[in-house]
Amino acid sequence: MKDYIISDIARIDSPALAVYEDKVRNNILLAIQMTGDADRLRPHIKTHKMEAVCRMMIDLGISKFKCATIAEAEILAKENAPDVLLAYQPVGPKIERLLKLVETYPHTRFSCLVDCPENVVAMDTAAGRSSLPLHVFVDVNVGMNRTGASPQQAVELAKHILPLKHIRVAGLHGYDGHIHDTGLAERQKAADASFAELDKAYQALSPLFSYPLARVVGGTPTFPIHACRSEVECSPGTFVFWDWGYRETFPDMPFQYAALVICRVISVIDERRICLDLGHKSIASETPLPRVHFPNAGITPIAHSEEHLVVETPDSRLYPVGSVCYGVPVHICPTVALYEKAFVIKDHQVATTWPIRARDRFITI
Repeated sequence: MKDYIISDIARIDSPALAVYEDKVRNNILLAIQMTGDADRLRPHIKTHKMEAVCRMMIDLGISKFKCATIAEAEILAKENAPDVLLAYQPVGPKIERLLKLVETYPHTRFSCLVDCPENVVAMDTAAGRSSLPLHVFVDVNVGMNRTGASPQQAVELAKHILPLKHIRVAGLHGYDGHIHDTGLAERQKAADASFAELDKAYQALSPLFSYPLARVVGGTPTFPIHACRSEVECSPGTFVFWDWGYRETFPDMPFQYAALVICRVISVIDERRICLDLGHKSIASETPLPRVHFPNAGITPIAHSEEHLVVETPDSRLYPVGSVCYGVPVHICPTVALYEKAFVIKDHQVATTWPIRARDRFITI
């Protein structure tokens, strides 16, 4: 962990999020290399939620993006991203917010997911009132069983959309986040099976359209597999920061940790236990303990509460009150959303801070 030591750590109050700029850049470049072409990469920004990282991706040649919230879509538009897919079906007030985005940022082409005929009608009605066209991707359930239509339902939905005046089908979307096979051969087999579900809908729908339909597939664990297919867009997200969970589950993937949590010892309980200032509010806590790992520190989390993390160590004398610990989150995406800003580290020092703007649900729209 020598690469991660911060020489001016006294400038950072804890708990805090530290982002290592060079490692972020290297992870982005590696994803472009693995995909083969920046134009076939549509990274999901839900992991980092930062304008600065969006800007870095754009500067490195990426022009297509995926996001989960209107706020994430807006920070992309503010950075002049050309193409933004809201990987979510807007319902209720979110439809009007999406249309407001389209109106406010005409330089960005926005699209969203759909899987329900009734909701598409509501979207078409709203778009008609504003005279703004909406581009949509039909969401196909490829095994995640969370959102999306079956291949047959997807075909029927697209046929339902065709006569509508204000909705245009841009393509198909399939997310295979259910695939967690550690072995590459097993992961390949599972990814192929998921893609086959998307392809059923694609083959049936393509003849109905006078233009090519885009296909957006996969997440971080499967995007190198899908990158070998022709004419698909790959949409990894976690790759940009990486985390312990993916590192342990997918050891074949070459990304580096680019974001760590910084914490300190606030109490020495006894000869083997100490307490850190890294509670539920500072680390994603949806998984069982340990939710964070401390490489080379020799400490193991054993109890967790809102503001405190109790850990066990062979000798607590090695960690007097005030000692700094560097932690790798098991799940980085929701961890980032717990912080207002990240301390940006370059050459072992704090270079600046980056606001985590899209942790908010609203920016201006």
